[in-house]
Amino acid sequence: MEASSLPQRPVPHEMRQACGRHLLCWLLGVCALLHACLAHAEFDHSHKTWNALLQRSVVPLNENKATAVRYNRLGGHNARHALDWYLGALSAVPASEFNGWRRAEQLAFLINAYNAHAVKLVLDHYPIHSIKDVEGVIGDPWQRRFFSLLGAERSLEELEQLIGAFAEPRVHFALYRAAAGCPMLRNEAYVAERLEAQLEEQARQFLADGTRNRFDVRTRTALVSPIFEWYADAFTRAAGSVKAYLARYADALAPGPEARAALTAQDFELKYLPYDWRLNDAR
Repeated sequence: MEASSLPQRPVPHEMRQACGRHLLCWLLGVCALLHACLAHAEFDHSHKTWNALLQRSVVPLNENKATAVRYNRLGGHNARHALDWYLGALSAVPASEFNGWRRAEQLAFLINAYNAHAVKLVLDHYPIHSIKDVEGVIGDPWQRRFFSLLGAERSLEELEQLIGAFAEPRVHFALYRAAAGCPMLRNEAYVAERLEAQLEEQARQFLADGTRNRFDVRTRTALVSPIFEWYADAFTRAAGSVKAYLARYADALAPGPEARAALTAQDFELKYLPYDWRLNDAR
């Protein structure tokens, strides 16, 4: 014997509308909650993806005073995917969130962004012998806008100007210009908690590298990187003059007590060495 089905009670039109409205409100609430969670998801200030790429691809040279980069390794599928993911994470940070960070977090973010985009620029045109080889393809590589950051399309030159606004001259020892003559690309990401120590180490390591900065005791001449000429205003604002800034690092630049005394007294000539634009490629 078949069980008789219960008669279906008709649902009034008003009730269906009310249920629909409640469901819509619930869905909107869920979406709002998810959006809020995503909006408040903290940016990874450890920069761990970029850090892992650097540790895997940066090779120390000259007693860790310089480095070379394994671009062929960075160009591999997995590494390139990781780099693109990291650049996407940088690009996703809105200016409103960035403005709420601590100064050290902002500066570390911008330095890492500059260096990672410089690496991307090389990889996009690799193999090349010099970053200047890119000029024939896209024009001035520093002025070309090829990435988005903090809600705007930017070039490396524009990003450098943002960094310069922090009035921290040691950033010029941290920014990677994809050349053998530039300060070393550090084999770790810059992070807010250690930024002061990292920048100071970059300055000392660069000035201690005799291939790019040295002091001739016989002629009492400091032969230094043209970085000190290009950014003379930044170093002058920090110390009064380029000579005075170099005097702060007499123990790193000078080979002995006589040279250090001359540097400290600012009793020396200042000359700029040629810049090596060859790509620092560790093939």
